[in-house]
Amino acid sequence: MKKILSLAMFIAVTLTSYSQSLEFKDLGILFSQDDQNGSARFRAMGGAFGALGGDLSVMNINPAGIAVFNNSSFSGTFNSRDTETATFYGDASFNDRRSLNFSNNFFNLSHAGAVLVFDSAYSNSDWSKFALGFNYRITKDFSDSFATEGNAAITTFETNPNDTNDPQTIFNFTDGQAFETTLNGDLTEINFAFSSVYQNKIYVGLGLNFYDLNFSQQSLLTELNSSQDNRLLDVELSQENFITGTGFSANLGFIYKLSKQFRFGASYQTPTWFNEVIQETNFIPNDDTNFGEVTYFPEEENAFTESNNFQLLNYRLRTPSKLTGSAAFIFGKNGLLSLDYIIRNYNNLNFSGNFFAQDNQFFQNRLKTTHSYNIGTEWRLQKFSVRGGYSFEESPFIDTPLTSTNVLNFNDVEGYSFGAGYNFGSFKLDFAYSDNNRESTYNLYNGIDVGNAQPRANIITDNRIVTATITINL
Repeated sequence: MKKILSLAMFIAVTLTSYSQSLEFKDLGILFSQDDQNGSARFRAMGGAFGALGGDLSVMNINPAGIAVFNNSSFSGTFNSRDTETATFYGDASFNDRRSLNFSNNFFNLSHAGAVLVFDSAYSNSDWSKFALGFNYRITKDFSDSFATEGNAAITTFETNPNDTNDPQTIFNFTDGQAFETTLNGDLTEINFAFSSVYQNKIYVGLGLNFYDLNFSQQSLLTELNSSQDNRLLDVELSQENFITGTGFSANLGFIYKLSKQFRFGASYQTPTWFNEVIQETNFIPNDDTNFGEVTYFPEEENAFTESNNFQLLNYRLRTPSKLTGSAAFIFGKNGLLSLDYIIRNYNNLNFSGNFFAQDNQFFQNRLKTTHSYNIGTEWRLQKFSVRGGYSFEESPFIDTPLTSTNVLNFNDVEGYSFGAGYNFGSFKLDFAYSDNNRESTYNLYNGIDVGNAQPRANIITDNRIVTATITINL
């Protein structure tokens, strides 16, 4: 039985290297990303809370920050994300490089949690306060869709399986290609954190994080080919991928209050271990180059459809750890300035098993340690606060998009944000607006030898997010 399962898994891993859907190395990177969802105050200040604390969203950065709370509280956050996508595909020499534009809107409960603060200032202990926190948030929202079309001089389906002539008609003239894909699902996490304060100067904290992964992708690739005598062969290759899994990580950190005006902190988050990831993918080999559900539409002939098989896989995944250094400058009751510097080593991405040797080698050879940072500021006018932030996330790829061997490749990400809030006493309302954009490429024919053609679609994505949070003091 073990030999049968091993053989099936080997075949699946080999075939998925020719997928138009995201490959294992793409999925490993995708499942390592973080949308920095949190409270509206957190979003407005670019997520720079490592040394600042006092917000439930700090739990996934530095759990020591929940002891900064003066009283117990609850908060919940809603996100509205408007994503605009522009795609470009085709060979400019064919005068067929087209631009397609799409707009999608997504709405969700991105964060909710509570912190309980226990004051022990009247005891003889140097530990003056401790706090317990619980938090839910969407770590990564996968929901997205895009399409592209053009002509990159590629023909991979050159014969019709129903053609019984000898020799068969060869459809090796390209009239164009089209591609569309839809991604759904999310990676969510539940945080449990404990924090305490020593001599009113050192905040220490420990957090446990539990993840739930749900991801799906549906893709459709269309080739429009013709023969030398102007006969037509249109081919559709459809693929589906469904993934579920659970994971765990832990983080610990400290904040040191050097003075009333300055504090600094550091935190470490372990890798996330997904111990059981289940993936269901449809595939069928076709001349060792293509798989999925393949439908042929030859001119004036009956359509031909390949059979559709599903493969079930079970594997483990380890995503990179994270190290964060933080500093915060407090200007009395007037305002503050905060900075987080984050290091992640994407070389440590790893799938379990010998079948993933090529993917793990890709992580080691083609990915790097990234350096990212978040900057935020807040200024108070009595009960009213205004905020602003900037974030920069470095791409984990060493390769440029056109030389990378994987399906998806993206550049650095920059984001800007601002917001405001009002403290009513027993509760607070906060709002934020953030904007980030990313340029990426998507390889429509990954793993297939297409000569000198460049079958990559260029994608420009602009995410505009409106966030609203209500906080109730308990």
